[in-house]
Amino acid sequence: MSRLQPRLKAVATVSSQSASATKDPPSRPATPSSRQSARPPPVDPVSDRATLFLIRRTLCSQLGEKGRNTPAPIDQLLPPLTSSNDVDLQLYALISIIIREFVQTWYTKITPDQVFVEEVVKIIAHCTRALEQRLRKVDLESLLFDELPELLKVHLQAYRASRISLHPIPVESNPREIYHSLWPFPALSPVPDGEHTTIEQMENESAYRQLLVQGVLTILLPTEDLENDCLTTLVGQIFSEMILGGGIGGKASEPWLLWEGITKIAEVIQTKLPKNKAQVRVERSNSDLMDSVPLNLTGKRARSWKFGRSLHKTFWLVLQYGYVAFTAIRFFIITLATASSLPSRITPTTKITGSTLANDHMEPLESTSPATSSATRQIPSKQPIVKMKIWSCASSLLDLDARMPWLNATLSFLQWASLTGPGEVGNTDGMVDKEKPDKPSIYLPEPLADILLTSLSRILSHALQTHVLDPTLLPLLLRTVRSALFPNNTLAPPRLIPSPSEQLLIRRRCAETLLALIPTGVQDVYFGPGIERRVKEVEDVLNVFDDAYCNRHLLYGVVELILVRLLPELAEKGVQELLDERLG
Repeated sequence: MSRLQPRLKAVATVSSQSASATKDPPSRPATPSSRQSARPPPVDPVSDRATLFLIRRTLCSQLGEKGRNTPAPIDQLLPPLTSSNDVDLQLYALISIIIREFVQTWYTKITPDQVFVEEVVKIIAHCTRALEQRLRKVDLESLLFDELPELLKVHLQAYRASRISLHPIPVESNPREIYHSLWPFPALSPVPDGEHTTIEQMENESAYRQLLVQGVLTILLPTEDLENDCLTTLVGQIFSEMILGGGIGGKASEPWLLWEGITKIAEVIQTKLPKNKAQVRVERSNSDLMDSVPLNLTGKRARSWKFGRSLHKTFWLVLQYGYVAFTAIRFFIITLATASSLPSRITPTTKITGSTLANDHMEPLESTSPATSSATRQIPSKQPIVKMKIWSCASSLLDLDARMPWLNATLSFLQWASLTGPGEVGNTDGMVDKEKPDKPSIYLPEPLADILLTSLSRILSHALQTHVLDPTLLPLLLRTVRSALFPNNTLAPPRLIPSPSEQLLIRRRCAETLLALIPTGVQDVYFGPGIERRVKEVEDVLNVFDDAYCNRHLLYGVVELILVRLLPELAEKGVQELLDERLG
């Protein structure tokens, strides 16, 4: 029986060996590689966790949460900026970086009190909430696709006209003076052409920025905050000099920075395009193999083999084109059929009565019938998308009237036909929302009339609202802007201005990136043969941004247009008049 007992020593030996084996690794000295592998992975500075930590450390440190086991949510500690928590998170991250880098660096040397930071945050929150309410009343479609492209078109025309040399070198004019005379802007006068004129122009530009910011604060701030001169002066300096002056009037107007911005946008678009180059290569290789004749076929058999292959290839090509045509027609019919259920683009509150129409036509009221006087109709308060300036701006930017006048004329004819042709399919909501005329000028069959009367403008508007003006894209855009302006949530070191040769390389890279977005077949038709020639022509288009002084005209015009659309009081009254009304 003793031989059947377990061997306790052997078990103890094994267990001791395993225990010692388990204890050996901690007793070993840690090497640098093991210490590096044991470190946690770096935290993404734009992640939600890092963003919340940044906001709490900068804006919530003075609130004190020592008695709480878990920290309170940000929306309970800070006032809301907008109606979206995701947008508020990104906006508060930008505000935290700006206050930490531009305010606390000098304010903490004066006093450790954080009341000023709290007041600044309250003022910004009040302004953003007021701007959000006003933004809902702004026609974003007309602003983004009609008014802003019109400013770009004016810039293109003025720049190209100023660069046309009409006289030889001894009597030639300054291109900046010609540009400024074509697009006069008081804040950018006089044209900098020496030390004295440069200083005077910078003083005028600084006064314009301060006046613009003071007008915005006069409209948006509550009365008790507006009466605090110290607070409004400090906030006005932050916005006018650090944001407008350093951003819009400084870095953003530099040509190389604009070219880099265009390059980044083109790269983002390029990543979202379908990559089918490999598929095209496979199809080309297969077609080459099909065209090659086997070696064992000669004479009539080879000719019959080629004829069979060409017939087979033609058959499949016809099927492919037929499928593409069927898909396009089906998509067009379904889109037109569902267009009537899309929301109208006409403002329902804008109406005209029969008496108003009579007064507009200088006719007596007695001449209108009761039916006409009691009837009301809506006025199209929005510009048709087909008629917006974005199309003419693109044509001017690509210089279609000089390169391809036939294409420019064809597109202009199609635009005119969609606006004034049968059914007015390109007009605002087409004729679906309008009263049908008693005697139509053109007779159309009923099914065809129903199709033509469907609004093309309404379809385009719905597509823009769904894909371009999607509010869910705003937090992602703000996060991208923060990572670009403030890498690692800190102020990046000042970037050295590239040399002229480096700026030429930046422009060439931008041209090559834009060319990569255009299909090769379109490049062959539009630019012609030769890669260098195509890059040179795209660089000529990008040269419209090679003057920082001219770019400031465009950027300040964009800022002023947006502010006037958000705050129409600025276009009606002066800043001093608005201030007198607010303060009595």
